[in-house]
Amino acid sequence: MRLMIFTLFFSFINIFAIAQSTVTEPEFAGEAVVLKKDSTTQILEKQTVQTKTKAGAGLFLTGIGKVKTKITIEGCCSPVRLRSNEPLTFITRAVDNVTDPLAVVTVFKFESSKKDRKAEIASAGTFSGVSQNNLTMVSFNAKKFGTSSYLLKIDPQQPGEYGIIIRNPNNLNQANLIVACFGID
Repeated sequence: MRLMIFTLFFSFINIFAIAQSTVTEPEFAGEAVVLKKDSTTQILEKQTVQTKTKAGAGLFLTGIGKVKTKITIEGCCSPVRLRSNEPLTFITRAVDNVTDPLAVVTVFKFESSKKDRKAEIASAGTFSGVSQNNLTMVSFNAKKFGTSSYLLKIDPQQPGEYGIIIRNPNNLNQANLIVACFGID
């Protein structure tokens, strides 16, 4: 009986190791994939964002108010859907994986409507001053994966629309900001 349990245990370990070794990095820097339970991957929706800045009506009428800058993606929701009650695992490809992943990867939640997804990146108010990096951040744990990627582990999240930004630390003035998008039901 013990021999059978021992053999079964090591069979599962070998299957898990073989499945892990078949998972490869995403093809291009800036891409992200979700790692499923069966060790397959699905590439996340990639979108180039528009940056829009708007001032509140109060600023025009009284000179007191706020100006907000948001990134916007057209369309209500991502076609990539994940479950809310499960931990999430992503593989994100960067230029390399020697930089602290918190300096390269940002996971955040969008505000979504029927026509678009938005996330505030900065604001300036008459009395509140300027604030940047206002995204609704999602915390993650990361470790190196392959030669240029990070394996991200995220605790279960609330339903909604989410995005992942993967920056190039060698080029902080990226003209086109690309976001890997997914939704949680």
